[in-house]
Amino acid sequence: MLDHRNGQIVAFVLGRRTDATFRKLKGLLKRAGIKVKRWLCDSWGTYLRCLKPGQRRIGKDLTRQIEHKNLDFRTRIKRLQRRTIGFSKSVLMHDTLIAYFINTVFWNL
Repeated sequence: MLDHRNGQIVAFVLGRRTDATFRKLKGLLKRAGIKVKRWLCDSWGTYLRCLKPGQRRIGKDLTRQIEHKNLDFRTRIKRLQRRTIGFSKSVLMHDTLIAYFINTVFWNL
């Protein structure tokens, strides 16, 4: 979850793109007291099922910030590149490394 105003990562959940993972993210935001007014998203089915039409904005025109963060991940974390020697087949290692990277780099800017 990215705050569109300042580009900061507000919350994240690691996992496959499923309804359950999205519900975990929404629950995490609710427990933290963060109210999301509008979700900027693609046309992935979970958004259509879990968000009301007034809550979501589908389109790539306003997702530049999150796409830039994804590029930063791929550039700075060697393990996310499939064709490198540092690539790990373990999902646990990927998730641990990504969480560590977010907590040490993005939240400490």
